[in-house]
Amino acid sequence: MHVEHLLNDESLGLRPLWADDALLRNEISGVTVTDLEQPARFVRPGEVVLTGLVWWTPVKGQGRAERFVSALKQAGAAVLLAGEETRGSVPDDVIQACARHGIPVAAVPAHVMFRAVTERVYLQQWGELSRRHALPEHIRDRLSRLVAQNAGPDAILTTAFAHLADAAVAYVLTPAGRTVSATKGADALAAHEAVRLLADGTGVTVPVDSDTASPYERWHLYLPDAAPPRLLHEVAAVLSHCQKRQARHRAAEHQAAEDLGALLAGADGDATGVEDRLRAAGLPAHGPYRVITAATGERRPGRAAAALDEALACSGPGPAAVGRLPDGTAFAVVPEAAVAVRLAEIWSRVAAGDPLVPLHGGIGSPAAGPDGLAGALAESRYALASARSTAPDTSLLTDASALTSLGTLLSGVPAEVRTVYSRTVLGPLLDIGSASAAPLLETLRTFLACDGSWARTAEALHLHVNTVHYRVRRIEHFTGRDLSRLTDRLDLSTALLCHADGVMSDRCARSSAATAR
Repeated sequence: MHVEHLLNDESLGLRPLWADDALLRNEISGVTVTDLEQPARFVRPGEVVLTGLVWWTPVKGQGRAERFVSALKQAGAAVLLAGEETRGSVPDDVIQACARHGIPVAAVPAHVMFRAVTERVYLQQWGELSRRHALPEHIRDRLSRLVAQNAGPDAILTTAFAHLADAAVAYVLTPAGRTVSATKGADALAAHEAVRLLADGTGVTVPVDSDTASPYERWHLYLPDAAPPRLLHEVAAVLSHCQKRQARHRAAEHQAAEDLGALLAGADGDATGVEDRLRAAGLPAHGPYRVITAATGERRPGRAAAALDEALACSGPGPAAVGRLPDGTAFAVVPEAAVAVRLAEIWSRVAAGDPLVPLHGGIGSPAAGPDGLAGALAESRYALASARSTAPDTSLLTDASALTSLGTLLSGVPAEVRTVYSRTVLGPLLDIGSASAAPLLETLRTFLACDGSWARTAEALHLHVNTVHYRVRRIEHFTGRDLSRLTDRLDLSTALLCHADGVMSDRCARSSAATAR
């Protein structure tokens, strides 16, 4: 189906506003309906883009039109169909932008439903491909109508396999083992069992091709028993339209969450404003809440929000606001305090969706109400920093409530700050070029681990107690601290923890001290 075939379809009544003859001969690959101001992520080459022009406003309309149409050009859209119901007509700004970027544009009269355009495209595509497909024509016709009607995966599976003589059992699963959908009568699958089935090759698995889905969320069509490969790939292709639509819906939800996140991350948010943003994001205006932050590192900075989406979906039904903070950190606000326990159980399963990228997360303490969310966000971000510092190359979820020792608390401090502090406090004891530095540093660690006991320190180091006294005096000289004072001991102990191998040394020292006692 070419662009000119669609624009000339009298049953639709589309009104061409600008088009070049050569562009009219471009082939149509599908349909995307969007009112996002930046739609490039969700538009594939050759697609018809339907928009209600909700993103356009008379104020700064030219700039908005330029951004929207340039995004379509970048994505390779075939034609823009703009609905007239919202604005009464297609603004000149939009038409002129389409002409500049070479995107055919037509108006969709107010009485014409977008569904009619979508059905026309997909029905034509199914008809043209009928000879190469395994599904019966009437099934393809039903599936195309379901796609046009924004049906969910349950309806897709039921229709796709209903014509088979034996009732087929089929599932749509995510890599974390979440069951997105299943045919009627299919046994429920536990998440760990679903993960095993996808991994060991039992049955038949067909990935649902969707370049809008992250590795954490990507669907897989799974059947315990064999079925015609062509049929399964056809069903997977239909499911890809379904997942793509859900991704667009999620993008709109993320925008509402990001408005909430911007308010929480700022310094001027009031409780009333937070309540309004909570409602806009689909959350109750009363707590308790939990705030979770996540990061996937520099190699995959945009995937953390998708991982949070999947993790929360795996934890159970319920409202959740997921998005990105102004600095790009992924975050989520959820209304259930118990979600932290469920997330801890499934975090590794979700992270396995992209095993080459560590997935780090942090959870703040429960916030009783909207006025406590900013503090919970700060705690969550600190716990995230701790997770990244503690296990930089391994996926880890850290709860702020687990930061119960000085070592774990310091793990949330930026590494650069810890390094500067240790160098400042320990000074010459870190001089690797000095022959006396290493023995003094070892003596300091042991002395602190032995709670300042001269005798136990001497025994642990196999030294005479007078030698320990001498070394401690040298340590006090170089650091300017008095090891008979508790505050100075704490400063030096903290500096050791901030040293490159301080956390490990702290664990060993505490273990040694416990044994000595």
